Amino acid sequence: MRSFFKNVLANIVAIVILCALFFVFFIMMLVFSSMGNDKSVVVKNNSVLTINLKTNIIDSPTEEEMGLFNISDKSKNVMLYDALEAIKKAKTDDHIKGISIEADDVHAGMTQIDDIRNAIEDFKKSGKFVYAYGNAVSQSSYYLGSVADKYYLNPSGMIELKGLATEVTFFKDFADKYGIGIEVIRHGKFKSAVEPFLRNDISPENKEQLGTLLNDIWKSTSTKMAVSRKIDTAQFKMVVDSLYGMIPELGLKYKLADQLIQKTEYDQMIKSKLSLKEKEKLNKVSLAGYISSYADEDKSGEKIAVLYASGGINSGDNYNEIHSEKYVKYIKDLQDDDKVKAVVFRINSPGGSANASDEILFELQQLKKKKPLVVSFGDYAASGGYYIAMAADKIYSEPNTLTGSIGVFGVIPYYKDIANKNGIRSDIVATNANSQYYSPLNGVTPYGVNLITRSVEGTYKRFVHFVTQNRKQTFEQIDSIGGGRVWSGVRAKEIGLVDELGTLNDAVKFAAQKAGLKSYHVSSYPKKMSPFEQIFKDLNEEDISARIIKNKIGKANYEILQQITNEKLQSEVKMEMPYQIKIN
Repeated sequence: MRSFFKNVLANIVAIVILCALFFVFFIMMLVFSSMGNDKSVVVKNNSVLTINLKTNIIDSPTEEEMGLFNISDKSKNVMLYDALEAIKKAKTDDHIKGISIEADDVHAGMTQIDDIRNAIEDFKKSGKFVYAYGNAVSQSSYYLGSVADKYYLNPSGMIELKGLATEVTFFKDFADKYGIGIEVIRHGKFKSAVEPFLRNDISPENKEQLGTLLNDIWKSTSTKMAVSRKIDTAQFKMVVDSLYGMIPELGLKYKLADQLIQKTEYDQMIKSKLSLKEKEKLNKVSLAGYISSYADEDKSGEKIAVLYASGGINSGDNYNEIHSEKYVKYIKDLQDDDKVKAVVFRINSPGGSANASDEILFELQQLKKKKPLVVSFGDYAASGGYYIAMAADKIYSEPNTLTGSIGVFGVIPYYKDIANKNGIRSDIVATNANSQYYSPLNGVTPYGVNLITRSVEGTYKRFVHFVTQNRKQTFEQIDSIGGGRVWSGVRAKEIGLVDELGTLNDAVKFAAQKAGLKSYHVSSYPKKMSPFEQIFKDLNEEDISARIIKNKIGKANYEILQQITNEKLQSEVKMEMPYQIKIN
């Protein structure tokens, strides 16, 4: 019997060791595989810089999604600033003869596409060619591709050029049907993030702001497309209204495309442009590959730090998105780094926790006392995302940035009706009058509602106070354009919510000027995680379950689910924008 147990134990130990070795081997293979993809590229003569489907343009290293759940993803993440610098460098690089845009669906935000488009416009001044090719082309991809000298479309392809629309999903009847109570407290009639829980249609105030916002953005993007394609604006509107881009022959007739050809013919046409012989290979280099070709250049000396803040604002110390503990540390480190002479704070956030936003703003105010602080807005700088900009010496916004949303709300769900219908009831014993001011089964007491309302109103006043200080306007002036309303960057400039319309590059140049720097390099923060760190951050049980659910129901629906089920989010006063807009 002793021998039997000894053999069983030995087998168990052997299995455990084998499993451990296999796991280590698996992880090492993943890491080496990912590292191998980052090898520097040698750019040959007669090369063409290519923007394709494998290029994801991101604002911040925290948007990196490499891990156990997407290790097979072949796409390459490219930071916006790096992409713009690459196009700028390619303009004077004798090895790069032109740019080819070959993306049916661009993985980038509105303002990111604007910046890349502008960079390509500048590239064209070199006299080098810019061509674009598409099959089933999304509207955002066509917006980028329309900047090309020539646009080529597959003979059986299509261009989904349709204009902008937004669809809001409402949950009031669903909540009523299933006995879910939702207590909503907000300041600002335009603070429509809570409307899905309050009503079954879009409020007049929200229709007003959505209509203004969508028309501002579409006017900007459609005008650029029409000008690039040399189409009269009235005719362009007719083409969009009629969805003529969906039919390749009509797309050609109405000048959305210059020629209907196959991809092989397109490549052959570029080869002819470069005077390449039949057997010579067409050298295409991706944005990521081109950046890697010069990434090791010397970057010693004084620097401008670009601190990226992308995603929702929350308490805690997670790496992804904007978590206050992490960002407080980042800001303090930059404040104490003597080599950092100025900081550009790049914000791409719809907001989130009021408390976390306040923590970040305070640290930025301390940093500003020691060195210049310039803010650059990306796709979103709304609510908490706008709040954390209020320490800036100067604020740059993109024309299409969703800006403002100066308002506050709280959403508190409870389940009394559904619980009672299913025979679940509760009783309470407490030591003080408001020990149980909130219960998931019984909701919020009248006193609790009054208290939270005071908290929301107090947070709103604090929000407006900081805006009045930074924007040098009165409380009444800010309150009249606040109330939770979202503005485009163009309108935000007109009403004084931002200082200038400009890019991240413009913000960096101003920061260098303010710091008195003639020679400097740009360094990005937070630092990118290593492949090993990115893989292991997925091993947390809670993160694994969250990712599975998010993949199944989609990011937007997951965020709504979090609002209802996450106790931490329920307990916080929120500064958050109600929606996102994409040029699909």
